[in-house]
Amino acid sequence: MKTRRQMRILGIINERPVKTQHELVRALREEGLQVTQATVSRDIKELGLVKTPAEDGGYRYREASRFNRSEINRELVRNLEISVTGIDHSGNMIVIHTLPATAQTVAEALDALSWPEVIGTLAGERVVFAVVKPVDRVDEVTERIRSFSRRNR
Repeated sequence: MKTRRQMRILGIINERPVKTQHELVRALREEGLQVTQATVSRDIKELGLVKTPAEDGGYRYREASRFNRSEINRELVRNLEISVTGIDHSGNMIVIHTLPATAQTVAEALDALSWPEVIGTLAGERVVFAVVKPVDRVDEVTERIRSFSRRNR
């Protein structure tokens, strides 16, 4: 069942632009697959799907394997530039506010940048938490993220 579902996910995102997990759930259900949003979220992560800019100015899911690593990083950083709407921090935690449904892409961009001070990220729909170690590097990392963001320069 899992293999079949994941194959259909790949088929769907290659057949048409899919902007959200909810769209993907709806498409799978229309094909008779009973899925939850949580299951689709796990499938997206396992398949290594990334959100990239779509032709209409929004975002869509694509297979990361279709890009080479430098192209993936370039796309992810571009998404970071576009998606970040605000940044704040407390202690060793940086809170990054994003456009709706882009937080996971911003977290993936931070992960792809492989900054040694960022020891982990956690994303919701509109917020990313980035944990920084050591704590005295938080201001520096916050400024680096801010320098990528067009909205926060």
